[in-house]
Amino acid sequence: MDTSQFRAHLLRWYDQSQRRLPWRGETDPYRILVSEIMLQQTRVAVVEARYSAFLQQFPTVERLARAREASVLAAWSGLGYYRRARSLHAAAKEGARAGGFPKSSAALMELPGIGRYTAAALASIAFGEPTAVVDGNVKRVLDRVIGRPLSEPNYWETAQALLDQGRPGDFNQAMMELGAVVCLPGQPLCRECPVAGLCATRGPGEKKSEKPRKKAALNYLLFEKDGCVFLQQRPAESPLMPGMWELPLRTGPGAMKDRKPLLTLKHSITVTDFVVNVFTGGKKVPRQGRWVAVKSANRLPLTGLTRKILQRLGLRRF
Repeated sequence: MDTSQFRAHLLRWYDQSQRRLPWRGETDPYRILVSEIMLQQTRVAVVEARYSAFLQQFPTVERLARAREASVLAAWSGLGYYRRARSLHAAAKEGARAGGFPKSSAALMELPGIGRYTAAALASIAFGEPTAVVDGNVKRVLDRVIGRPLSEPNYWETAQALLDQGRPGDFNQAMMELGAVVCLPGQPLCRECPVAGLCATRGPGEKKSEKPRKKAALNYLLFEKDGCVFLQQRPAESPLMPGMWELPLRTGPGAMKDRKPLLTLKHSITVTDFVVNVFTGGKKVPRQGRWVAVKSANRLPLTGLTRKILQRLGLRRF
């Protein structure tokens, strides 16, 4: 493959066709870091809606570093994978103490929650370091361009060999953009691909088998009075969403099976698809928890599911 042609075609396409996203064109490493952490395991459309609001609340790394964890989690609520928010908060504290973020990917990897991909993205986009990124989109592009799946080390080596040394940040974003909007998982849009003439594959290629998703049900209770709802905090030692606030959860076999729910919805968490039922709580309020005014509930770090439930019930606006 002619790597110089690959770079030229890809960058020309990116300059002309890139999506307009709130973080595109940013040079502030803090803002780039926020976008990269948000984009991990979250759809672009969801991040678009939350990125600007988060930065409005925490416009600088110093402001985020000074914030309480509960405030950060509350602002993150609905983005999921809350460990990312805690890591971002911790990284901001270190960055603020040091007077800024380090400029090399190797040094960035020493910060909490920043792995090889995020460090390379931040270093290349913010500081122009000629280091390649590899994420799911880049892997798919490389598989098709090379014509076979690569090993993990080979993905990084191949991406580095293709990298445009003069425009590393743009090239990395172009590779991810190509995988996100053209070189799609199911049916790639080969006719729209700027590097189709240099690609070893046409069409979808061999389909990888996916593990079946788990199915489960959740039953929540809604207690209301005087403009307040009753919420409980998840245990600090919980492996999933520790310290977050939610409606009381009713557990046990056959729980609430004879009652009609106020609301039924679907919700996915990691590898499980849930059917969620919300029932009127009745008179017996749990001992653990507290009443929270609906109008100030957004000050608490609510789980994304709780946000969704309250929104669907018309109890608060987002």
